[in-house]
Amino acid sequence: MTGNKLQILIAMLLYMASVIGIGVFYAQKANKSTENYFLGGRSLGPWVTAMSAEASDMSGWLLMGLPGVAYWCGLADAFWTAVGLALGTYLNWLLTARRLRSYSVVAGNAITIPEFFSGRFREKKNVLELLSAGFILVFFTVYAASCFVTCGKLFSRLFGAPYVSMMLAGAVFVIIYTVLGGFLAESASDFMQSIVMIFALVAVLSVGVISAGGIGVVAENAKAIPGFVELFGIASPTVTDGVQSVVDGVPQFGAAGEYGFLTILSTLSWGLGYFGMPQVLLRFMAIEKPEKLKNSRRIATVWACISLFVAIAIGLTGRVLFPTTLLTSADAENIFITLSTSLMPSFFAGIVMAGILAATISSSDSYLLIAASAFAKNIYHKAINKKATDKQVMWVSRIILVLISLVGVVIAMDENSVIFVIVSFAWAGFGATFGPAMIASLFWRRATRNGVLAGMISGAATVFIWKLLIKPMGGVFGIYELLPAFIISALAIIIVSLISPKPSDEIVADFDLAKKNA
Repeated sequence: MTGNKLQILIAMLLYMASVIGIGVFYAQKANKSTENYFLGGRSLGPWVTAMSAEASDMSGWLLMGLPGVAYWCGLADAFWTAVGLALGTYLNWLLTARRLRSYSVVAGNAITIPEFFSGRFREKKNVLELLSAGFILVFFTVYAASCFVTCGKLFSRLFGAPYVSMMLAGAVFVIIYTVLGGFLAESASDFMQSIVMIFALVAVLSVGVISAGGIGVVAENAKAIPGFVELFGIASPTVTDGVQSVVDGVPQFGAAGEYGFLTILSTLSWGLGYFGMPQVLLRFMAIEKPEKLKNSRRIATVWACISLFVAIAIGLTGRVLFPTTLLTSADAENIFITLSTSLMPSFFAGIVMAGILAATISSSDSYLLIAASAFAKNIYHKAINKKATDKQVMWVSRIILVLISLVGVVIAMDENSVIFVIVSFAWAGFGATFGPAMIASLFWRRATRNGVLAGMISGAATVFIWKLLIKPMGGVFGIYELLPAFIISALAIIIVSLISPKPSDEIVADFDLAKKNA
């Protein structure tokens, strides 16, 4: 290993040691009860609530996936995705946060999302709870795989080691850390990691723009690529067997493609996903006092806007500085790494690389913990062993966490996986399955248990059907699967709720109490 790579490794190991330290620090408190382990005892402050929610949400795709999209096909796709996510962030905090914090207490002091849905409708057979837990297991396993892909790409790119070995090493680190400290450790470290992430983004963009000769030079060179900096057009790399052609040192592009209204609407629909994201919704439930959510909303929105648009700028700047370095859509996701290691002193680059690791850890620990808690609390405790103690539930959650990780590792074995694609599917899954269900549960007094059940099933089914069977047809069917799935899920909830018997007086009373307390 060269001296430069050793410096990068030392910087990253120091960061990883600090994260493990947080897990050890919180381990004793986390193990006191399942409420502490899974929800931190509802003790989070506004800054930790906001920053940990955004860090766990954005994941490694913020530093690798989104810049990679901008590097590969220009501004439009990344920009409209970012706009949708920024709007979704703000509206989710504005509309959902206080009501969910209040309602989760009214609904039997729920500490998981499946428990909330079950308590909201006073279920007796827990079908809604079990179904919700099952969907969480499926989609978070896919999400965890995207994080392991990020780890593999990061370390194999940095140190020239085999992708699979590096991916496995990253997975082991995440598992150990998550098992140790639970939700409190996860949230505290996510707060630190959100700071590292935004520092890394701003630092890499600044160095890149300076190296390119300034913003004007970056803009001028980017404009020379057809459709690269258009909001209603998109660049079209000329590829052969998936590899972009290069002639006389110049990457080849075809004529700019169209980016019409339907495509923009489809891309903006990323924002709808927020209403169904368990890792964000749990932060709303965990904050110490509901009135602190206003400050959290401001912090989260500012952080998200800065991070998203800086990430896009990194991809555009990277294409100007390193036009022929990354010649496939999968390789394009390494532009953040390429800029960092090429333009920064090695130790400092290692600190910046820790930003990718921070994004990956902050997301994967959330995904694994929520998925494990869904099984342990909502399937094992409610359906398999109703007499299980808190300690037994926590041990089951740890075992399931490892098993989920193993499935995620299998999914992540392909080093040509595109992080953005994996994340987009899981995001659509959660958004369509839980988004309309959550909105109806919080804001519609007439919503029924059967209506929400129908919405979850139809939303999840549509994501799979649209992605695998309809979307490949292209044309108007080529839109992002979240948009049609969200609409179908919402319609199913409305129709089935209206033809079902009205909610009981007890359920209506719970709704009114939660509304009053919010």
